[in-house]
Amino acid sequence: MNALKLAQKNPEILAKALSDRHSALDVGEFQALDERRRQLLAEVENLKSQRNQASAEIGRLKRAGQDTGAKMAGLAELSDSIARLDAEASAARAAVEDWLLGVPNIPHESVPLGRDESDNVELLRKGAIPVFDFEPKAHDELGASLGGLDFEAGAKLAGSRFVVEKGWAARLDRALVNFFLDAHARHEDYIEVNPPAIVNRATMTGTGQLPKFEEDLFKLRNGEMYLIPTAEVPLTNLHAGSVLPEDALPLAYCAATPCFRSEAGAAGRDTRGLIRMHQFTKVEMVRFAHPDDSYNQLELMKNHAASLLDALGLPWRVIALCTGDLGFGAAKTYDLEVWLPSQKTYREISSCSNCGDFQARRANIRYKPKGGKAAFLHTLNGSGLPTGRTMAAILENGQQKDGSIVLPPVLVPYMDGLEVIEPAR
Repeated sequence: MNALKLAQKNPEILAKALSDRHSALDVGEFQALDERRRQLLAEVENLKSQRNQASAEIGRLKRAGQDTGAKMAGLAELSDSIARLDAEASAARAAVEDWLLGVPNIPHESVPLGRDESDNVELLRKGAIPVFDFEPKAHDELGASLGGLDFEAGAKLAGSRFVVEKGWAARLDRALVNFFLDAHARHEDYIEVNPPAIVNRATMTGTGQLPKFEEDLFKLRNGEMYLIPTAEVPLTNLHAGSVLPEDALPLAYCAATPCFRSEAGAAGRDTRGLIRMHQFTKVEMVRFAHPDDSYNQLELMKNHAASLLDALGLPWRVIALCTGDLGFGAAKTYDLEVWLPSQKTYREISSCSNCGDFQARRANIRYKPKGGKAAFLHTLNGSGLPTGRTMAAILENGQQKDGSIVLPPVLVPYMDGLEVIEPAR
């Protein structure tokens, strides 16, 4: 959440940020709501002062043995007015808070200006794009023909955008999870966590999924519990309401969890294959950083994700998202995209973001220097990596003319020595 004081004292900064993001929000609407809140608060305080004076006057009259009937009637009217205005003031305060909760993060000064994904900036390409002497097939066709991906069974059991992984595919999914977690927890500084896949409303609000993106979430029947769209949600909220010592920073977590997304805003996009599923597995990276160090930590996180793609031998590139394509809670984001031969283009496989103090303010996560005052820290998150999209890239880039798939050597130990997925004979 952007600070209330910023919206009140520097509305021009917020207005520029919203303009850069091509947001429809109007700072003038906030100012009108906030002015109404201030007016009602002043009216309530004035009436309460009058009520205190009237109560004192009634007490004086009673001690003097005088009639207080008229004063008591006036006091009752004052109390009724105060109750009514208190309710209006509470509603006005809630309206201001709701407006602020709907405001996206302010882009960092280094984020390129732009309207949409067409204005994103490519920063780096790495890895040789494979050259085939045949027309490469899509991963869903390859996975189905090799008996590992059963989309029909997924549709029968749950509906569209679900899949049943069988045999080598189920093992490959598990192998990727173990490889990713080993890389992060053994060779980097992440603490591995196994968090709940169901969280409450406060937890979703803390990372910015609520209230804005409720339609994209799977909500349980009790109305206040949700399936997580990413492990970013529980991992970031591990320290909600906490004050961390400064010397504990940077602090990093990773987790492999199922992720659930309704994809309400993605109708007609990527309806085939593993690219946009309602349920998928992903390893997530989350970092808590000192504000002076958070952009160094973003570069580090981006490199952690990229190192996985390097180890798998997959061609990839890095994109800096422009202001118009930034996620709601991000101040700066790098997307890592992997090459998919069947589509002859790069597709997103990891998104690494610095959220600044945006989530920390919502979830009240602070750090405290020795001898200093507690302040909001910065939170970062990134995919490291999703197994479905990674599997899609492995199948497409490793496909052979005979329909077999050559697996990346780094995964062979995780696949019990299996080097090639062979078609059924």
